[in-house]
Amino acid sequence: MTKRGTALAGLVLSSLLTAGLTACGSGGPSGVTKAPVAYGAVTQVVEAPATVTPKTQITVNATAGGSVAQLMVADGQHVTAGQTLLRIDSPDAQAQLNAAKAADAQAAAQGKRSSSGSSAIDFSESESLADANAQKSFDAAQTTAEQIADPAIKASILKQITSARNQYATASSDVRSTIANFNNGLASASDVVGSLSGAQRTQTQAAVAIAQKTVDSLTMKASIAGDISLRSGVGGASASGVDVSSLLSQLGGNLGSLAGAAGGSLGSAASGGGSTDPSDDTVITQGSPVDSGAALLVITDSSTLTLTAQVDETSILQITPGITADVQLDAVPDADYQASVISIDSQGQSSSRGGVTYRVRLSLGAGKLGDGSAAPVPRPGMSAVADLQVANKAHVLAVPSAAVVHVGNQDTVWLVASGTAHRHVVRLGAQGDTTVEVSSGLNPGDVIVTSGADKVHDGQKL
Repeated sequence: MTKRGTALAGLVLSSLLTAGLTACGSGGPSGVTKAPVAYGAVTQVVEAPATVTPKTQITVNATAGGSVAQLMVADGQHVTAGQTLLRIDSPDAQAQLNAAKAADAQAAAQGKRSSSGSSAIDFSESESLADANAQKSFDAAQTTAEQIADPAIKASILKQITSARNQYATASSDVRSTIANFNNGLASASDVVGSLSGAQRTQTQAAVAIAQKTVDSLTMKASIAGDISLRSGVGGASASGVDVSSLLSQLGGNLGSLAGAAGGSLGSAASGGGSTDPSDDTVITQGSPVDSGAALLVITDSSTLTLTAQVDETSILQITPGITADVQLDAVPDADYQASVISIDSQGQSSSRGGVTYRVRLSLGAGKLGDGSAAPVPRPGMSAVADLQVANKAHVLAVPSAAVVHVGNQDTVWLVASGTAHRHVVRLGAQGDTTVEVSSGLNPGDVIVTSGADKVHDGQKL
């Protein structure tokens, strides 16, 4: 039980005692007390472990293997959105771009060569085969691009693939029109071959665009404002590890073999290697080798802090947006922070104890120390306990929790009338740690057993 909950319960119980709690009744067993029922306050709290969460936190990963050519930020430095962070030197990425351009130039040259002796049937079959192959190429490239971890790079490449699909669809329509003109004697065979090659070239052009984006992304800029935490830049297999030469090959026909000859894949680790141990305290410096997909740095925006609480499934239905909470941080045990529920995840997740918990997000306000002064501002990642106030009744019939005895599916108390105790069924409302609300079954002034209920039997004189 948290210190705030204990203090509140103590105040409520003190009110009840002041209202008329008496010592053990005459002739009653030791440890049994009784008191008249009175009005008081009851606060029902759901306690949940929580973590302080920043407004935004992003990890910047290496888009290709190589080395840090320039490092323009330091550990702990605050950066603004759009600020240049570092630049990677990647011979592999440049080789991929050169190979893509070479394959595109080859496709362009091929389109200038006409074919002799081709029939209209040959052209139609070639066009159908080209369409089928293009569709497979685009689908395979999209599947590969979906594996890219960096959301900005993935979105950019997927956009390029979609654009290439649309361009191919337009070019394919032009091919069918040219074939129709050829069949009607309005176009030459070289016109048809040029049209077919133009349609197929949309794939090699897309490969060039993707390779160019990879090279451009070697100069990395901050997408948000925040504080820098440098990382090691090694061990990128789990970060993205996408074989970009495979992606380019899927789009560019014979580009794969050209790329392989030019220098390998961007998904492979950079020369120099390094430890993949997450506990490695090494951070990147200028000249450090980096692996494709490895974390280079983390940017944390702590301008607005929130709280992420894990609420057990047995209590989640009591939580609604707007509910307030008292928060205690492990790092500042003598301080209280105020919070309010913002949202509740619709999907639960298995907890380490075998049950199901739901993630609840709360706004986090300023805190106060025990002497009333301002509490320190928390840091992201700090552990906390949130007391979510699911019910707060200020003026209700309140009895100690110890007075309630559960019998089967019923809640009962020992009602004392004319000095004799009888079991009496009640209905409970809000339930605090030490006091509960009685919503029906009792009236103000009714005398009940408040402690030692397990020592009382029906008809006993108290």
